[in-house]
Order: sequence, then C-alpha cells, then structure tokens
Amino acid sequence: MNTHHRTWTLAPSAALLAVALAAGGTAYAGDDIETLTARQIAEKAREALLDADSVRVTSKGDLREPGSPNELDLALDRSGNCAGTVGLGGEGSVEIIKRGETVWMKPDAAFWKNQVPGGGEAIRELVGDRYLRGTTDIGLLRGMAWVCDLDTFVDRLTGVPTGAIPLTKGEKTEVDGVGAIPVTGSLAGRTITLYVATEGEPHPVRLVVAGTGAAKATVDFSDYDKPVPTATPPAGDSVDLNTLLG
Repeated sequence: MNTHHRTWTLAPSAALLAVALAAGGTAYAGDDIETLTARQIAEKAREALLDADSVRVTSKGDLREPGSPNELDLALDRSGNCAGTVGLGGEGSVEIIKRGETVWMKPDAAFWKNQVPGGGEAIRELVGDRYLRGTTDIGLLRGMAWVCDLDTFVDRLTGVPTGAIPLTKGEKTEVDGVGAIPVTGSLAGRTITLYVATEGEPHPVRLVVAGTGAAKATVDFSDYDKPVPTATPPAGDSVDLNTLLG
C-alpha cells in the first residue's frame, strides 16, 4: 500500500498563538483581568492553558500554514487521548480517535480520492465504512502522537520566543456568551487576536488570524478540563492498518 499523505499539524500554528501568549512578567492573581496590561493578560492566559488537563479546539478558515487543517474539531488531553474530526477543505476529512498509542481513523470518500492517489478507491472499497486501526509507530499515524497530546501542544505554543512583539488590549466583548478581553499582536503580515475569558479561569477562548485579502481563520477553545470521550470502535468495525500495509 503506497500512501501519499500529509502530516497534519494542529491549527493554529505554534508561532501564531504564541504571539498572543507572549510570555513575560509574573502572575497577577487576584487582580481584575480587565485592569491588566495586554502582556499581563497574555501571561494569565498562558498560565491557564498550562494548567488545563484537557481542551476542545475547533477551527475553521485559512491559516496559510503548510499542513494545517482547513477545519478541525478535536478534544485532546495530557494523556495523549483525542477524539474529533480533521478536515482538509474539499480534499477530504477524517474522523480520529486516539487512546494511548492506538489510533482509529475513518476517512471520507474525498480523502481516499485526494490523499491516496492511484489506490484510494480500491482501499476505500476494501475498508468500507470501517475505521483504520493502528499505532503511532506507523508513519501514516505518527503525527497523531503530538497532535493529540496536550502537553506537546502547549509546549509548542508557549515555547516560541515572542516577548519582543508588541501587544495591545481591546475593549471587553463576548465570545459565544462568554465575557472576554482581546489581546492583539502581529506576525509576518498577519494580525492575531486572542480573546481571554474575564470570568473564572482566564482561559483563551478564541483566536482570530487575519491576513492579507480575505484570508482569515477562527480557532475556538472550549470544554476545558472536560474528559475526552472514551468510546472506541468495536473490533469488528475496524481494519488493522498493518494488514493493509502488508
């Protein structure tokens, strides 16, 4: 089985979100977040993300980053578990479940056609409506090891040196009914705005990336500390990827 595939990266890219989460300063526990500076708010959001055990990331739009999904809806945690879907625009989408080192993925017809040229239709007929099952030591599934791990995800987001990038604070607004304060910065010609919750934990709740022309992406963060769904497909509903790879 000769597969041409992408190694997906989780949107947003580390550099983009790190602009809004630019580290610097100290914690300001007990202060009203609306009275803090943009950088202090960013630091609070960074610490809240570091403390989270799990989160759901939902994104849609054009991030203009190689390998970035066009659409994403994924719950992930610090144990490396995840569940959700990854979409590649008109080129297909994949349902993904990962528990420990085992990954189940169910591509749609467009994925087989566009991501596995020359043999996708034959494999689709063989697999049918079942999941492909394998472990993260298989190349096709290796990217899931970090995409689904919140520790690795957060390390990539908060480890980018962006302290010198100016940040500005906007007026309080609402994001899906949640009070939030926006923090804005720029990178490589793109404007990145992070919305930080003003009540409860100062979690990042939305990221908007605006580029030249109509290029724009929105990433929402929700379900903090809510367990990733534990259900996995029954054995009869999946096909061992090693068998297909021969």
